[in-house]
Amino acid sequence: MVTLPGGATIDVEVHGDGPALLLPVNPRPLEGAQAESVRQWGGDPALGRSLIDGLVGFRVIAFDYEGHTLAHPRPETFTPDEISADLLAIASAVNAERFAYYGYSWLALAGLQLALRTDRLTALVMGGYPPLDGPYDAMLAVTRATHAMPRTEGGDATPGDWDSVGFTMSMAQTRQFVTLYEALQGFDDHAVHLTCSRLCFAGTEDRIEYGERWGGVTVDIAGPLVRNRAVLERDGWIVELLDGLDHMSAMQAKAVLPMISAVMSS
Repeated sequence: MVTLPGGATIDVEVHGDGPALLLPVNPRPLEGAQAESVRQWGGDPALGRSLIDGLVGFRVIAFDYEGHTLAHPRPETFTPDEISADLLAIASAVNAERFAYYGYSWLALAGLQLALRTDRLTALVMGGYPPLDGPYDAMLAVTRATHAMPRTEGGDATPGDWDSVGFTMSMAQTRQFVTLYEALQGFDDHAVHLTCSRLCFAGTEDRIEYGERWGGVTVDIAGPLVRNRAVLERDGWIVELLDGLDHMSAMQAKAVLPMISAVMSS
């Protein structure tokens, strides 16, 4: 159990020995209806555990940061500075003076912001969010639409169809992500130049077109990696495009583990 700078506590599990890796995933497999829903959307209800078990030879520091943000929402203060302070506090609490970081989707974005705020990072792996030309405007539109959405009971959603999803998140839970993307509106990812080992990846089919209910925008993750691959590689990034995979399938352990291990071992 680690106490974060704001006073809330978060469960942290440490597994294995070797170079330290900060891994913001749920280490406990989901069960029952929640697990079945994740499977229907193409996910792995034991993803965190699958990653931990596959990262042999490393000291894996695992914690369900997304679950923590939903259980302890910070509608007005959930900013890159505060997220980075949380992550650094977790690393310090387990005596990881130097560490690598892997995050997927908005947790990848969090890793990029962390890398700009510390010299303790040995490696950065970003999945499902591009380090260059990130969809900050589109994500602000999606999160604002989500925050304004009427709350409904969760019914039987059709996997892949966002318009069929019932919506039950609280106003505080959704507002914190509006706060995050508002704080990033002035962020220039073209001005970022990191020196630690770094890799970014996405599935080639990672492009979500949201209906009017969600702001009527397209969040394109793969496109910026395709367009900017040469620029990123010149700047020292390893860029991986996973053929035929979308946002859900590209995060699975069989795709991710070889890339994390390669960067950690370099």
